[in-house]
Amino acid sequence: MKRRDFISTSTIAAVGITSILSSSCKNDKEVTKETMKETKDDFELNEITIQQLQDKMKNGSYTSEQITQLYLKRIEAIDKNGPRLNAVIEINPDALAIAKEMDKERKTGKVRSALHGIPVLIKDNIDTADKMMTTAGSLALFNHHAKEDAFIVKQLREAGVVLLGKTNLSEWANFRSTKSCSGWSSRGGQTKNPYILDHNPCGSSSGSGVAVAANLCAVAIGTETDGSITCPAAVNGAVGLKPTVGLVSRSGIIPISSTQDTAGPIARTVTDAAILLSAITGIDALDNKTKESNGKIEKDYTKFLKLDGLKGKRIGMEKKKYENQFLEALFEKIINALKNSGAEIVDVEYLEKINKLGDAEYEVLKFEYKDGLNKYFANANTSIKTIDDVIAFNKQNENEAMPTFKQEILEASVKMKGLDSKDYLEALNKSHEGSKNMIDDVMKSNNLDAICGLTMGPACSIDTIYGDRWGEVFLTAPAAMSGYPHITVPAGKVYDLPVGVSFFSTAYQEPKLFEIAFSFEQATKQRTMPNFKPSFLA
Repeated sequence: MKRRDFISTSTIAAVGITSILSSSCKNDKEVTKETMKETKDDFELNEITIQQLQDKMKNGSYTSEQITQLYLKRIEAIDKNGPRLNAVIEINPDALAIAKEMDKERKTGKVRSALHGIPVLIKDNIDTADKMMTTAGSLALFNHHAKEDAFIVKQLREAGVVLLGKTNLSEWANFRSTKSCSGWSSRGGQTKNPYILDHNPCGSSSGSGVAVAANLCAVAIGTETDGSITCPAAVNGAVGLKPTVGLVSRSGIIPISSTQDTAGPIARTVTDAAILLSAITGIDALDNKTKESNGKIEKDYTKFLKLDGLKGKRIGMEKKKYENQFLEALFEKIINALKNSGAEIVDVEYLEKINKLGDAEYEVLKFEYKDGLNKYFANANTSIKTIDDVIAFNKQNENEAMPTFKQEILEASVKMKGLDSKDYLEALNKSHEGSKNMIDDVMKSNNLDAICGLTMGPACSIDTIYGDRWGEVFLTAPAAMSGYPHITVPAGKVYDLPVGVSFFSTAYQEPKLFEIAFSFEQATKQRTMPNFKPSFLA
């Protein structure tokens, strides 16, 4: 599978089922001239940061309950009506009750963390043992209520977070079809890019990226296998961090890959991303990979946010230029900004070699997808017990579950053997170990602190019939295949659409990436609010 195709795949109910299925596809049919008008946006919490919210709760300007209510009204006005972004798949009916409890604790002098009372949205492939469903956007899992909170959800609750709701996503984290449209799910419909509404939000953490960009929440949680945090963050003008695999637990998250999966923060600022990451790292007995992070976890990643964080840093840049003149011009500005902030730019060549490992990566993901889904379903509170059951459900409800693109990846994955097979082990060695060795070699031989490039080009148009058509510009594969950390920061716009710049490094180098990303962010300040333009041609 070609790398540009893979990004589109990983970006990458019985009672009342008829009414449920039909309603899932209504959103895009009901858009009117009125709802497509550009929206005047004077929301009082626009662009507010976590620290600003804490300050307002501390001085009594707002309570957590009031903040939560404002975000709920914002979701109703912007996400469900108005531009109809379709980023939030479900509201937590307990959100206000949680906020009230956090307010009571604050009055007694108890403030659990920097996130106490802060409304957060999480992706709908993360288990919550509450009144919300966990469906990965699939109608096959409609009415699935998890038995237990995911490990990271427990951590968020302990930090005093208000779980505001769940976000829409590319169904099954965009690992269902090679012809998928990012941000579409059979349960949630199509999520839209808030900058130009007929453009793609990328995926699979589409709703999380859009919700943050459109100020529907303070911060959000996404998950990534290959590009599913960093791409939607980049094309929606946000900051996104894919942590080192093992830094954040995956237990209680509907899986694709035990080798590459991780959850991570999406925020409007590097500071808020650092705050959110600090709350969700930790060793989980149910996720053996997290044991590798023992002794490598920082309690507070905000201490690495330094204005001079780029000074003396050696940043590797791929020698090949971008074909699009506007992207090339933007990248030249990025290079100048890095140099002006004290970084040294080093030309390197690595990307073409790593991208050649894309076929091996795809093989690994199919093997691990089957294994991981079947293990998840075995303990899930749902009638779906195997990947075969998902395939069968989709076939039985084809018009609603698969109105355009189908399920070739599911059908290919179900044919894979076990994780002890020779084919799997060979593909894993080629993809995972091969990519790590290549990155390690480039980093060491050039004495680099990080590697940099444009995350993605500007968002493509939404096309639910023929699927995503991303260009050749992407920088998600190296960090994804290797399991290394990757952060994207707003870098500017091309065609009035956001473009992000990526920095990645070797395992557990999040502190260094935060230094670099924060310094770049503060030197350039390229984050801009969306204006909900109805169409590229408008």
